[in-house]
Amino acid sequence: MGVRGTGAAGHGTAPVLALDSLVRLGRARRTSGASSRTLALPEDMTVPLGCDAVTVPALYGPLLLSRLPSVGCVYADRADWWWIVPSDSDVALAWPVPARYSRGALVPDASDGLGLVHRPRGSVPYTPPIPLYLALCQVTGTIPAWSRPLSA
Repeated sequence: MGVRGTGAAGHGTAPVLALDSLVRLGRARRTSGASSRTLALPEDMTVPLGCDAVTVPALYGPLLLSRLPSVGCVYADRADWWWIVPSDSDVALAWPVPARYSRGALVPDASDGLGLVHRPRGSVPYTPPIPLYLALCQVTGTIPAWSRPLSA
């Protein structure tokens, strides 16, 4: 599905933009006012799908860890835990509050005592996003978005 238009004189066609292109353009325009840095993954890890992170308050970290069948790299400080997920794991998915989605796996520079608390056996750092989402919904008492009733 694309967007078509006519040129200034009514001739020609404007470029067609796919939905994924529009999403990426919208994301590129957003900026964060806080100073931040990218999480440093272990050197032997590969990120074939890009790298984002889901941040949750530290209170939920151990609860999520015990509920997931597969866990990638997880970082923590006193206040938060960061779960590495593939890029664009937020497309069409509203992560429940109090989770925050971080494009590019950015963490605030002020993160105190940040360290790796879980490392997967393989060379890919990802926690599968759907099981993480469902576990987070479970521990926060949130109904998954696709299970909520639609309103007109």
